[in-house]
Amino acid sequence: MSLVIQLRPNGLSALTRWFPAGPAVSATLVEHVLGTGTGRWWADSALQPQVVAVSCANHVLLRGDPHALALGSLAPFADSYVEAPSRFLPVLGASFDRIVPAERMVYIRRAPAFSPAPRSPHGVTVRPLVREDARALAALGPTEAWIHASWEGPAGLAASGCGWAAFHKGRILTVACTYFRGSVYEDIACATVPDRRREHLAHACVTGLCADIAARGRTAILSCSRDDRASRLLAWTAGFRLQREYVRYATGRPTALRLPRPRVSLHAEDGI
Repeated sequence: MSLVIQLRPNGLSALTRWFPAGPAVSATLVEHVLGTGTGRWWADSALQPQVVAVSCANHVLLRGDPHALALGSLAPFADSYVEAPSRFLPVLGASFDRIVPAERMVYIRRAPAFSPAPRSPHGVTVRPLVREDARALAALGPTEAWIHASWEGPAGLAASGCGWAAFHKGRILTVACTYFRGSVYEDIACATVPDRRREHLAHACVTGLCADIAARGRTAILSCSRDDRASRLLAWTAGFRLQREYVRYATGRPTALRLPRPRVSLHAEDGI
């Protein structure tokens, strides 16, 4: 059976049992997709699935029995970041021309910021994002477009009430936002334009965002690559402490020459 069925939203909350709750990217991604309607759900069967996946912003969570999958069934997840148990490695390896493992670190905010946010450079304003900032977010260009991908674009992030940014003459220099919003935890992300790094703008934006998250009664978490020294330092100075580590896999192009075309289940809620 191929994992080519995209499930409709009705009844999807029953599938959350496949993804345990807690301070993990997987838990917040699942809740984000359910709560915002972004992303997609996939399964090998609408009635009695043996494999379930949820995807959003090129991030994929994969759970279940890999023996239920046919070769080429994971083709929709090309050029993505896949988090899956190690038992999926054989089918992942057979599905793409490359899979690259990456060690990730998850931090949880447990303390106040290590130091107050430094004063912003002259002419720079740090504040929450509002709807009218969508154009400035879009102006970040394709290199930084990933920062608003989980909100389906600049307008979605600007209207979400879940972002802070540093502005100079209407231009965004740094943006920090809730990337995946859960009911208990919010997984945050931050991006700074290359020519304005090392000005502590990320610290200021993350500190403001974390205050908003706390006011919503939730806890901020932050994940980054083990090799990303800048993000690890930002996490520490902003009051985050290491919670857990995991491995995700960057996928390449599908190896199958002819790919199955996704079909949408009209009754995905039945029997789930």
